[in-house]
Amino acid sequence: MMGMLAMSTLRETRITKLLSQADLSRLTGMSESNISRLERGLQKPRFVTIRKLAKALKVKPSDLTFPGLQR
Repeated sequence: MMGMLAMSTLRETRITKLLSQADLSRLTGMSESNISRLERGLQKPRFVTIRKLAKALKVKPSDLTFPGLQR
């Protein structure tokens, strides 16, 4: 599903990379509250947001939208 973010995957990936929400905020230019809303599933991201998060986390956008999908 385009634009759907696996919220638990975003949080897990951020924590695995040893980043706080504040760190991710600085890397993406997004507010901490926006990142928090995404992680809690209170906000649906646009694809450009998913790409921005993926770049900051050094993963593919599909890693955040379709966790576990093998290609």
